[in-house]
Amino acid sequence: MIDMRGADLALLVSLDVLLEEANVTRAAVRLNISQPALSAQLVRLRDLLGDPLLLPSETGRGMVATERALQLRAPLREALLALEKTVREPAVFDPASAQRTFTVAANDNATAILGLGLARTFETQHNAGLRLAFRHADPEQVVGQMERGEIDVLIAGSRFLPPALKSRELISDVFMMAQRKGHPRGTTPPDLASYCALQHVIVSNSGGFHGFIEEHLAALGMQRQVVLSVPTYNLVPLMLASTDYVCALPLCLLNRFTDTLDIFPLPLAKLGFTLSMAWHPRSENDAGHRWLRERLMDEAKQESAYRGRYI
Repeated sequence: MIDMRGADLALLVSLDVLLEEANVTRAAVRLNISQPALSAQLVRLRDLLGDPLLLPSETGRGMVATERALQLRAPLREALLALEKTVREPAVFDPASAQRTFTVAANDNATAILGLGLARTFETQHNAGLRLAFRHADPEQVVGQMERGEIDVLIAGSRFLPPALKSRELISDVFMMAQRKGHPRGTTPPDLASYCALQHVIVSNSGGFHGFIEEHLAALGMQRQVVLSVPTYNLVPLMLASTDYVCALPLCLLNRFTDTLDIFPLPLAKLGFTLSMAWHPRSENDAGHRWLRERLMDEAKQESAYRGRYI
């Protein structure tokens, strides 16, 4: 058995040209290397393959291929052409036939805003081999998880994205106040004093009662009553529907509960945030990964258009 560990790609390319030209001088010109360098490569090829490959012609003009060289010529050319095609042509991703699982790291707010539409997109492919998983992200581990291929895309507030990742903004949103329909305070947008006097729900993974709105109110010398802390955004509409509590939530999320909740602008300077997707540079040119990012951008455009009708 021939040990091919000594054959690099350049050596095989040289062999292909040598077999076609049957002339070291002309082959060296095509390969843009010196004749002595190509002659040295021919010596290596002869040692590697255990065959002279090309012998001087009896006419003194050019060289004659051995039987072994003739056997190699066609399959070598096909292999090099296939390799060139693989390198030059971008890989094609067909969601209708691909066998692949995409994993998106996002909190429940981002999943509700963009994940529902993305799930419908996957469903329309009618391909059980194309799967979608949502999971929570650990900010301290997400970059390593992406390097290992455990997570494909992170969706999070733009200011929370690790700098090592590539990113693109998806949605700009604002926080609004929500209360249940039929709330005893009525349907007039609250002023700052009445807003602070209400009892508020806050979303906190740690069960805390202090958030970014507290910081804005403190700058105005005001404080609100935060009486309930829940770990996920999607619990809040259920809590509001059965109590007289209020909560500030992203409008994109609240738009899904307009049948049970009334929505009002906050009596503060507009509090906005951007939701972005981020991915590891290793996935930048992966065709399947590009398809996933494009679908998320499609969902963001539709969500932004929907949101615009209510703002």
